[in-house]
Amino acid sequence: MVKLCFFGANCGQCVGGESSSSSGRGRSHEGNTKYGFSLVKGRADHRMEDYHVAKFVQIEGHELGLFAIYDGHLGDEVPSYLQKHLFANILKEDEFWVDPRRAITKAYEKTDQAILSNNSNLGRGGSTAVTAILINSLRLWVANVGDSRAVLSRGGQAIQMTIEHEPNTERASIEDRGGFVSNMPGDVARVNGQLAVSRAFGDKSLKSHLRSDPDILDIYVDVNCDVLILASDGLWKVMSNQEAVDIARSVKDPQKAAKQLTAEALKRDSKDDISCVVVRFR
Repeated sequence: MVKLCFFGANCGQCVGGESSSSSGRGRSHEGNTKYGFSLVKGRADHRMEDYHVAKFVQIEGHELGLFAIYDGHLGDEVPSYLQKHLFANILKEDEFWVDPRRAITKAYEKTDQAILSNNSNLGRGGSTAVTAILINSLRLWVANVGDSRAVLSRGGQAIQMTIEHEPNTERASIEDRGGFVSNMPGDVARVNGQLAVSRAFGDKSLKSHLRSDPDILDIYVDVNCDVLILASDGLWKVMSNQEAVDIARSVKDPQKAAKQLTAEALKRDSKDDISCVVVRFR
């Protein structure tokens, strides 16, 4: 069993997402890397469906920063499950320290299988995911399924770290699996006329047409990397990558930066749940 030691957190909900709004902050053991988060419920008439993780842990002499956004649909059961289990499943993989890419891929797929096998308890919904693992503040592994996004600021320049999994861009994969993509006027493209992403956790009724394998990118965090933003599409629907980076860099406190991002998204009339994590490397 992997033993985890948590530290550096100061928040109302370090790993929560059910209230109408929440925010918090924390820092690494050395204090060089700081994070903040903010989640705001959208205007839809349902419970908050965005969940997050933001924390530092010590494992086997290493310091890991674990950050994630899970954007649920048709209920909050699947993102809540991911919040509790996805990082634990990644870190349980024996290969994590020698081949993080393979460990992350295997854990994503095993977690999806666990969700599908627990369908009677988790309902018919699903979730996107964007996860970031910061190893010793030097190496960053980012993975995603769906349309939640990670954006890095390198010297003030916004660099998108994730790939949006949209039905039109993965139409061939959907059709090869027996599904179809609808493009109704005034609406986004949808898998079988229902789901606006082509990869997701859960969604048992559509799973034969969907994928749950993540795209993964890793980088070394050098002196030019200053801010990382993870957010749900409630933010990205109304804000460009560069606009988000400019706002996040203008505020030194990452919690205040995250709150300013969600407030700006609301000001721009975003109607979806809005959640973001801001990591400031130095």
